[in-house]
Amino acid sequence: MNASSLPLEPREPATPQAQELPIHAPRIGASIHADAVRSAVKRAMDFCGALIGLLLLMPVMVAVAVLVRLDSPGPIFFRQLRRGHRGRLFWVVKFRTMQVDAEARLKDLEDKNESGCNVLFKIKNDPRVTPLGRFLRKSSLDELPQLINILRGEMSIVGPRPLQLRDSELLLSENPEGYRHRLQVMPGLTGPWQVGGRSDIDSDRMVKLDVDYANNWTIPGDVAIILKTVFVVLKGRGAC
Repeated sequence: MNASSLPLEPREPATPQAQELPIHAPRIGASIHADAVRSAVKRAMDFCGALIGLLLLMPVMVAVAVLVRLDSPGPIFFRQLRRGHRGRLFWVVKFRTMQVDAEARLKDLEDKNESGCNVLFKIKNDPRVTPLGRFLRKSSLDELPQLINILRGEMSIVGPRPLQLRDSELLLSENPEGYRHRLQVMPGLTGPWQVGGRSDIDSDRMVKLDVDYANNWTIPGDVAIILKTVFVVLKGRGAC
């Protein structure tokens, strides 16, 4: 497995939403120079962390890839367009946890949405998820390929989770201010939503956590979220 096997550029839909969106100015009280330095440090941490993570976790990722191949017919990886920094589209990469026709079956399951809101789509016993996929989701092992997204500069270790286009468009229509605020920063492998409840919280709470992070993030705060993420993953809290 290597980054060169993944598509380099997403094919953006020919819609107005595919264009880069205007994002708010830097945080009040933060100088441009200070923000540039912090962002450079954050990027260096992301690159080094993702590279070390890939090297250390490669045996685990190879084992998961083999199990996905044996568990159900279909590709090992699942690629999906997501909205990233400033609304840019990119391909997020995960280990496949669903049946190959999962996306086509989504519309038939909309009335079974258990997230308590229209924006996020969550079903605890989603019939599209494979037996192995349930374990991969609970343990968050399905997210490991996103270390490649981090190396490529499309994601950060910590930041708001990138939403799939369905959720992104609904959030834009229901809460455009919150939508744009959370796109001020790079999307993350983990973030305030993950350590604050994961699938147990609704979209309003998710947006509040993400906006607060986008406006107030710090390097020590990122380190704290990473440490909390380890605890949350080991507990399997809020996963579905």
